[in-house]
Amino acid sequence: MSDGAAPHRTAVVIGGGMTGVLAAAVLADHAHVTVIERDHLPEGPHPRKGLPQARHAHVLWSGGVKALDELLPDIVDQLVEAGARKARIMTDLVSKAPSGQWFRRFKHAHHINLLCSRDLLDAVVRNRVLKDPRITVRQDTEVIALEGTADRVDGVSIRSADSETSLRADFVIDASGRASRASVWLHDLGLPPVAERKVDAGFGYASRIYRTPVGAAQFPIVNVQADPRQAPGKGGFISPIEGGRWLVTLAGTRGGQPTADNDAFVAFAHTLAHPVIGDLIAHAEPETDVVITRSTANKRRYYEKARRWPDGFAVLGDAIAGYNPVYGHGLSASAQSIVTLRGILRQRDCAAPGTARRIQKAAARPVDHAWNLAVGQDVFYPGASKQPPTRLEKTLAAFVDKAVDAGSRNPHALRVLLDVMSMEAPPTRLLMPDMLARVYLGRKKPLLAGPPLTQQERKAAEAPTPCPSEA
Repeated sequence: MSDGAAPHRTAVVIGGGMTGVLAAAVLADHAHVTVIERDHLPEGPHPRKGLPQARHAHVLWSGGVKALDELLPDIVDQLVEAGARKARIMTDLVSKAPSGQWFRRFKHAHHINLLCSRDLLDAVVRNRVLKDPRITVRQDTEVIALEGTADRVDGVSIRSADSETSLRADFVIDASGRASRASVWLHDLGLPPVAERKVDAGFGYASRIYRTPVGAAQFPIVNVQADPRQAPGKGGFISPIEGGRWLVTLAGTRGGQPTADNDAFVAFAHTLAHPVIGDLIAHAEPETDVVITRSTANKRRYYEKARRWPDGFAVLGDAIAGYNPVYGHGLSASAQSIVTLRGILRQRDCAAPGTARRIQKAAARPVDHAWNLAVGQDVFYPGASKQPPTRLEKTLAAFVDKAVDAGSRNPHALRVLLDVMSMEAPPTRLLMPDMLARVYLGRKKPLLAGPPLTQQERKAAEAPTPCPSEA
């Protein structure tokens, strides 16, 4: 659709976060793009008001890493140069499953997590994309409505500090995240309500950054997952990030949420299903105060099932579905949905009849994958949903427990499990004959008695933290 010449179409992207920036990068091959962002975007890796969840641990799973590098070639190398780290799973991961098993580590791993602060991830991607002269950013500006009809969106109404105006566009993408008002805007155009589902396990998060102890520069990720059968569920995560630091996130459901009390942080870590995270940070030097977040519900809007859908408009990323951050699949799902957007726009004009609906349906596939991974656990917490778990959800959860147990005892089963968890393969991969054989018939090693940290890693974690001048 594009040969590098100036495109004649115009497009608007609502939201300058990760999904919006990636969408703008794809649309720029087909249209002049204007990104509308409520915040003032920072120049470098710094916090911004509209992304409070950035204070907590983020990971980009293999499926998301591949999608990101496909959209922006060599961007992962740029992130690594800026301080991010590619961690191999299960080589660089120590993980306790919700059902209690510790996973074995192995040397020959092809799945990865990309580890860094969310601020760094956003800054590197944003800096790369927004240099494109085909993209214009209007900061400190809010979209207040869609313009057009129930059959076609042809622009947006926007408001800045000193004015309100209209912006015409052949195509509009809503990438405004959890706070999206797309359902309201569509209703205002005369379209019927869209089905929604909310599963809220009541998780609260508390995070703090520590300086990495001496000798622990290549320390593995440490993950103690919460168990929905043991309410309140409690979990924790140590993510090595740029600058020789650990980003430590602790989580708990209703009745067991962590607080913002600095003095209670380590004590809470010691109340998890295993005290390893508390033990590791007990000797580390904190660099920040504790920050907390309480808005962690899974919320899904089924736009792809709408009976009517206007041309010229699509919803992507967290604006379709926001997930409990503990599972770390939101960024990967967003990146994969932008890959589907690119594929469709290479074959169809963005303003052509039916293109928007096709994009909406295609974007739902990675969303469904991430949604099933999150809700498959969270729906079992007390009070998480108005509807109790269905028979199918109970059956699938029981099978996943068996698959996890097989993965903790059999490296071949674990690799298949990681194909799904890393969003490189759909959940149906777990039902293939080779995996079923390993789940029900395969040879299984005994369970590990504790976290598979090496003696060297344990000693490094007990070492004193260097002074800032020595780090």
